[in-house]
Amino acid sequence: MTNAKLVVVIVPAYNEGSVLKANIQPLLNTGHTIVVVDDGSTDNTSNIKELPVVYIRHKVNLGQGAALQTGMTYALRAGADVVVHFDADGQHDWHQIENLIAPILGGSADIVLGSRFLRTEDAAIVPWQRRILLRGGILLSWLLTGVRLSDAHNGFRAMSRLALQRIELKETGFAHATEILQRIREGRLRYVEVPITIRYSEYSMQKGQRFSSSLNILFDLLVSRIFR
Repeated sequence: MTNAKLVVVIVPAYNEGSVLKANIQPLLNTGHTIVVVDDGSTDNTSNIKELPVVYIRHKVNLGQGAALQTGMTYALRAGADVVVHFDADGQHDWHQIENLIAPILGGSADIVLGSRFLRTEDAAIVPWQRRILLRGGILLSWLLTGVRLSDAHNGFRAMSRLALQRIELKETGFAHATEILQRIREGRLRYVEVPITIRYSEYSMQKGQRFSSSLNILFDLLVSRIFR
């Protein structure tokens, strides 16, 4: 069933040159189209062009939300049936992509959101500082969007073509995750969560899993609500 559909995996990357090839190489085993959006990197991230991927570059750093939207626009024009958002820092496991897209391929969902809190063993891996702030983010996202999830800020997600057509990200920073939930509700899209395991390495903690980053997420949630 997967082979009959065009699945595009979007990987936003900013200064990930030291790990990007190692993290993208296994993705090639999926047989899906891999789109790397270089968000104005100043290191050797562009070396990823040596692999058989679609490489798109922003001239300046615009933010993860903007990078994802660039990839989504490309995927829509390329005729993608399903898109997957996949982090560049190695915290997502490519083996879990098939489970992530299964509800879409089966016709039971328009968007599938990965969750770290559906299984006890996955939740136990989350650093306690992150766990506290993520729980706060879950409540805040529910209040702001009306969409109640067990993990509101997980970047590992999949969208059907219908969702791709109805979701256009305007938020360029951390708040894009909440914007997606708003679009789900406004577009009356069917959604489901599936359990996924996040791999917290020293590198990913430094790049995107820091305590301060979680505070930025909560701040952007409030800002996006006030000024939307």
